[in-house]
Amino acid sequence: MKKQITISVILILIIGNAFAQFPQVSIATDVSLQRNFKKEQQYTSIGQTINAILHLTGKDAVYTNFNYYSNGKFKNDVTATAKSLLTLPQQINYVNSGKMRLKHFSIGYRKYLKGSADAEKDWNVYVNAGLGIIMGRIENTHSVAIDTSLYNLPVYSGKANFKRLTLDLAVGWEIPIGGDFFFYTEGRVWVPTTDYPSNYIFVNENAPFVGMLNLGLRIFFN
Repeated sequence: MKKQITISVILILIIGNAFAQFPQVSIATDVSLQRNFKKEQQYTSIGQTINAILHLTGKDAVYTNFNYYSNGKFKNDVTATAKSLLTLPQQINYVNSGKMRLKHFSIGYRKYLKGSADAEKDWNVYVNAGLGIIMGRIENTHSVAIDTSLYNLPVYSGKANFKRLTLDLAVGWEIPIGGDFFFYTEGRVWVPTTDYPSNYIFVNENAPFVGMLNLGLRIFFN
């Protein structure tokens, strides 16, 4: 955890320095609760988001964010089938215990529907729309050892990385709390736009399909 906090602080400082040349920018960070809604992959994990926002006007902005999460755990009841009619038994039922960990980078557009980025009172509502990429890690453990030379497996045992392109959508609410600080809460979803099938993922189509609830602070630099 200390390592993650150190990395987060370094990234915030780098992002803030890179955007310092612009007249109006914000940096933000939050804690996030993530839920994978995809059937056969459902789990909950926690993570963090780091945001950099370039304000074109009080109502319009371009954002980039980086997210990382803890392992989400799930189980699948699956069946291995024999490659030959001479192999007995013809089927082996077993449990696959999976752990999935996601990182995500995206860039997009923010529009304030109510209020503005530099509001000094009242509350704001905004929406985000962007494109991103999931950088995932999957680890599977089977309840029984199966000879892969004799059986076809619906999902492989072991570790693998995978990627997915996504549509990044969010709606947020925030309120100024003084000194150019804003408290915000945000609901976000990553909609996968590619599958890139992996033998280590039991369900590949439109997966992972995740939603997040985030609570954090934004700092506005004028």
